Amino acid sequence: MTLAPLHDPLALAVVGHTNTGKTSLLRSLTRNPQFGEVRNEPGTTRQVESAHLLVKGTALVELFDTPGMEDSIALLEYIDEQLLNTQKLDGPDAIDKFLQSPESTRQFEQEARVLRALLQCHAGLYVIDARTPVLAKYKDELELLARCARPLLPVLNFTHDPGAKLDTWRTALRRLGLHVTVEFDTVAPALNGETELYNKLALLLDQHAGTLNALSENILEQRHERRQDAYRLVAELVIDSAALRLSSTNAPEALKQATQQLRHTIRQREQHCVQALLLCYNFDHTTFAAHELPLEGERWEMDLFHPEALKEMGIQLGKGVAAGAMAGATIDAITAGVTLGAGTLIGAAAGGLWQGADSWGKRLVNRLRGHQELTVDDHVLRLLIVRQLTLIQALEQRGHAAQHPLTLDLSEVSAHYREEKLPEIVYSARAHPEWSTLAESNAQATSRNREMAIQALIMSFSKPASDS
Repeated sequence: MTLAPLHDPLALAVVGHTNTGKTSLLRSLTRNPQFGEVRNEPGTTRQVESAHLLVKGTALVELFDTPGMEDSIALLEYIDEQLLNTQKLDGPDAIDKFLQSPESTRQFEQEARVLRALLQCHAGLYVIDARTPVLAKYKDELELLARCARPLLPVLNFTHDPGAKLDTWRTALRRLGLHVTVEFDTVAPALNGETELYNKLALLLDQHAGTLNALSENILEQRHERRQDAYRLVAELVIDSAALRLSSTNAPEALKQATQQLRHTIRQREQHCVQALLLCYNFDHTTFAAHELPLEGERWEMDLFHPEALKEMGIQLGKGVAAGAMAGATIDAITAGVTLGAGTLIGAAAGGLWQGADSWGKRLVNRLRGHQELTVDDHVLRLLIVRQLTLIQALEQRGHAAQHPLTLDLSEVSAHYREEKLPEIVYSARAHPEWSTLAESNAQATSRNREMAIQALIMSFSKPASDS
């Protein structure tokens, strides 16, 4: 008697020949690079393993990883010539008869595990290495699997390989009555690869179309949430870096030490962002070994007179006891390149006439006393943005079965980031050192304005992505 599906979630058996990428497919679908064992040799998977796909905590799909079928030609001959002989049995009954035979635990033990798993599932995903020619053993595998009377969706793997024989395989599958196929490269799946797979499967399992549609919608939601989380990580990195400023005297040795400190701080902050992005996409540190950021051209200038700084100063000056006089002094300083006597400004700040002394006043005083402030240069900030957005793009296109280390091709980044001005909010951040968590005094920097700056930067990242 034919076995019936036993599982409450939609049960899918991942089947196929040895070493075609069945376990790799499960790693990609579950986003779990640790699932099963992947090696470039036959017979790696020996037992049936399973994994669940959850939507809001509910298991909608259960995937079963099965061993590779190794001797389908001999098994088909055994069933037709020895078990059945002249006996007439339909496909599922013929498979049941084989599973009850002694050879199902001896010569054909691997194949028996595969067929038993498929009989207990609602459908099967037949994984094909599209680089291989269409051999007789594959046709016999499909014949055996077809006798289980379960819908079968061929999944063409390694489709990006120059040697992939996609047209040949599609023609052969059609001749075997398998007209619905899907391309899914487990090393570098298309961004919509999962949803396309489940949409094709819904054509074969119309009674489970609701489940598969819910899974597809959840995948799109998760992709959007992951991308927004990733953009936030990059935005926080950029705001932290743009707002950071280190003060130093004009002494050469002091400037050298401050420069080294700035470079070390930014490199460490970028590495922290890289690690967080890998975690966001469920990869580990071995996936991408970030190269050291080339930090050159530190800014040795005073951003106190950035328009954003003037706006802040104007607000505070309006509340001061001697607002009018101090405003005039500030304007004179801007237009004359800080030619106003230092005593005037220092005395005013020390006398408490300017309520902004705690923020802008002290920095202006330090400048007049011969201190320099180091900030990260524009081209370094641009490089930070380019590298992280390129990493996000690469992680979105990387399968969790990929074994090679990830490398970045910065030439593929949109000209929007390579050639255009930095987002305006980055320039504004320079005038707000309190926004940077990299300064010791701002280790827990949180403010409404900082959050608004981060959100503005996230929106600027999202626009090119949505336009592409």
